[in-house]
Amino acid sequence: MRTDILVLTTVLGATQVRGDRACGNNTDTSPTYQWRIGAGRYDGVVNGTATVALSIVPGTSAMGTFFECVAEWPESWAGWYEDGNIIWSDCIWAGNGQTYDTAVSFATDWKNHTVYISHTFACSDIKGSDALATGSIQLDMDCTSSTEGDESCMLKGSGLAVTTKGGLAHAETDACADTSQSYQSWQLENWQRQYELIPGSSSVTPESDTGPSFTLRNMANKDVFDCSTSGNRDSTFDGTCQSASEENSTTTAEFIFDSQLDILTITQHWNCSDSSSLDATGIGYVQATCDREGNILSCSSDPLWIGTKTM
Repeated sequence: MRTDILVLTTVLGATQVRGDRACGNNTDTSPTYQWRIGAGRYDGVVNGTATVALSIVPGTSAMGTFFECVAEWPESWAGWYEDGNIIWSDCIWAGNGQTYDTAVSFATDWKNHTVYISHTFACSDIKGSDALATGSIQLDMDCTSSTEGDESCMLKGSGLAVTTKGGLAHAETDACADTSQSYQSWQLENWQRQYELIPGSSSVTPESDTGPSFTLRNMANKDVFDCSTSGNRDSTFDGTCQSASEENSTTTAEFIFDSQLDILTITQHWNCSDSSSLDATGIGYVQATCDREGNILSCSSDPLWIGTKTM
């Protein structure tokens, strides 16, 4: 188990702002946003763990803001979960500048050396809406391999420019017909988890573990859930999500969290009619930060966006 990251990084002088960005409309006139990948690294150990790390900058470096993006998964997965979904991970806001984004995430298709970037933000067209913009680019990596087959790669050159494009903030209705035609994704907020681990212990299993709880917001419509752990199978936690709206009885959500890999699986189900239903599943690598008090670690996370597939 990778012990969740202890709070060793601080953001100095950073300010999150609510901007007047336009909501997207899924057309050629939808707004675009410029990003730059300044540095990138991949380290993969055969029959072990692969780690991808990117540093990305919104707009220009003159803003003083950048995001550090890190993900880990078994090397053989190459960025894809065993069910065929790509794995999304958050990018941590750093630097001393401001940001207009609520959550920034990325995913890596390592076999094709392709990285996908997404970001959510408040938009001005619809009151109270959060918008989503996405983009992708192929990485040009300089790689070396050991005699055992382990691979280490660095991004070539001085960086890569990436353009993201805005999509619809929300479907006009929560009807199943609109849901089935929309790209499904979620924003996780208020992630909380607490577990007990003795400093210096060789054990990978905590003495006790509450499992995670969080708020789940569907980015394609207005579904909001309060999610909490309901069961524990060894190091894997099952969870249920209670709709925040008593009016919507057609949809349910649940999650599975693998605490050994820090992999979260989100599933939302729509019961459209007696003969029709719809399921959407997304996979995320949760990079939480933890405060330690004695043997107790209390972990939280900034908002994290999780998608369902590449776009």
